[in-house]
Amino acid sequence: MNHEVNTAIKNDDTNLHKQESATPQGSERIQARKVYVPLVDILETDDALVLVTDMPGVNQSGVDVVIEKNMLMLRGTVDDRVPEGFKLSYDEYGIGDYERTFTLPNEIDRDAVEATMRDGVLRLTLPKVKQAAARKVAVTAG
Repeated sequence: MNHEVNTAIKNDDTNLHKQESATPQGSERIQARKVYVPLVDILETDDALVLVTDMPGVNQSGVDVVIEKNMLMLRGTVDDRVPEGFKLSYDEYGIGDYERTFTLPNEIDRDAVEATMRDGVLRLTLPKVKQAAARKVAVTAG
């Protein structure tokens, strides 16, 4: 029993490491900087989807949220300056930017999406489209 618990904890721990984003096939990056896939939790209510995205080191001015057709693109740029008077002698964390793309379902009201950024956590609220109420159509003789 303890072995199963330890294995589960170990497996969860390995999933917490930052995963570098793959370069799309047929393209190349124009920056030498690393790009990571941010971790995202997706929550749903009757009225909306909520995405909670971890982007450590990103502030409000470093976030881009773009909706184009049915694609939601998230990008976070990290300010990686080393404090004045210091130089980086060892880098274990792996500083880089963040990118992630999602396909949006048709039920999302793209004009009402809201985004907030606080302490490196981006929270997107994606309201669902209000369904038109069913109505009976009168049929007349033609």
